[in-house]
Amino acid sequence: MLQDIIKDANTRMDKTIASFKLDLQKIRTGRAHPSLLDHITVDYYGTQTPIPKAANVTIEDSRTLTVTAWDKSMVTAIERAILESDLGLNPNTAGTVMRIPLPPLTEERRRDLVKVIKGEAEQAKVAIRNIRRDAMSDLKDLLKEKQIAEDDERRGQDDVQKLTDAHIKKIDEAFAAKEQEILSV
Repeated sequence: MLQDIIKDANTRMDKTIASFKLDLQKIRTGRAHPSLLDHITVDYYGTQTPIPKAANVTIEDSRTLTVTAWDKSMVTAIERAILESDLGLNPNTAGTVMRIPLPPLTEERRRDLVKVIKGEAEQAKVAIRNIRRDAMSDLKDLLKEKQIAEDDERRGQDDVQKLTDAHIKKIDEAFAAKEQEILSV
């Protein structure tokens, strides 16, 4: 039972970190990256589909993405989806190929982005702490029901705390790497 609680907490914390890293990928750094368009969906024959599944997204140079639609009829829908997204990008279309220039980030915008990712990191840490709280509560419930001894509960609490510390460190490392990426010109 003790191992099940710790394993469940570890799985949930890993999912939190994966979600945090996915959120970080969506924040643009001024450099072209194909995953920049992953969260934008387009109506592809009645189904909301991410752009990379409806078109080929490649890097032309460090500041330009190239999107090649697999179906010529989808070009306008993909272009509209990119224009309406929260990224503030303007694609240039020529036939089935769209070139999306990424404007350089201003210093003020870079600082704003750092604040945004700092908030995201804090939310991820809060989620990790909530998972720790749930695991600690489960351990106390097991102790009350006399299913584990006090020593096992303390050992379990230590394990959950070590797990929490390790996952928070991973969040801090991911934040620091993204911050460095955003602030480098």
